Amino acid sequence: MINFLHNFQPNPILISLGPLNLYWYGLFMVSGILAALIVSFRLAKYYKIDSNTLLDLCFWLIINGLIGARVYDILLEYTYYLNNPLDIFKIWQGGLAIHGAIIGGLLTIYFFSRKRTLSPWRLIALALPGLALGQALGRWGNYFNQELFGLPTSAPWGIPIQVLNRPWAYISNSYFQPTFLFESLGCLIIFTSLLLFNIYFIKKNKLNKTFFVWMIVYYMISYSILRFTLETIRIDWAPTFLGLRWPQFMSLIIIFASFFLIIFNSHAKTKND
Repeated sequence: MINFLHNFQPNPILISLGPLNLYWYGLFMVSGILAALIVSFRLAKYYKIDSNTLLDLCFWLIINGLIGARVYDILLEYTYYLNNPLDIFKIWQGGLAIHGAIIGGLLTIYFFSRKRTLSPWRLIALALPGLALGQALGRWGNYFNQELFGLPTSAPWGIPIQVLNRPWAYISNSYFQPTFLFESLGCLIIFTSLLLFNIYFIKKNKLNKTFFVWMIVYYMISYSILRFTLETIRIDWAPTFLGLRWPQFMSLIIIFASFFLIIFNSHAKTKND
């Protein structure tokens, strides 16, 4: 795998059918969504969520997640999109921010749970394993688009980046850190952990609110640590705040929110006891 990535020259176009181009980015996005749906539907019966309800939820999650991911990216790079408004619609070129997708997903679950009188904690926890797997697959779209790579490297796992895709400061470098691969592997580990936790607690018949909250906290902290760390070697443009790249700042906010959620849940449990 390492040798293959080190020598392979990716092309963003999967298939050309006359004037129509099918992109690897789109293939991996769709693959990630389908994988997430399969995992969620397999777990749904243990969460006591019927298939029709889950199907309705997934429909809105996909739509609002994609909208949130795109809107978030546009807001981060609004100057570029003001000068290139037609590029707003070119999602096959990338530009789907995971933090925006998560925000869109959370809002969807909140309003959906209120309408269907369901626990939002249950729905979020159900969606997380599939989300992590979808992220692991989706990051490969960045590889074929030759975007979101890291600092130059001479290591054997470095990936070749075409001259047109290199930042000007690194125009003479040929190989760069495959941050897409690091994040994909990290998300795969998070997915595996979430799945194993689910299997264990399903066997113990302990799928309750405490379990749901801890699964949410685990995902929030583990992914935020992963993202914060990888941002230290990424060289794509990102707005900065307080000396941090914006995704790093968002990761810290999510980690802080996770600890607040732990405290809030412990207080509520003590009060109910």
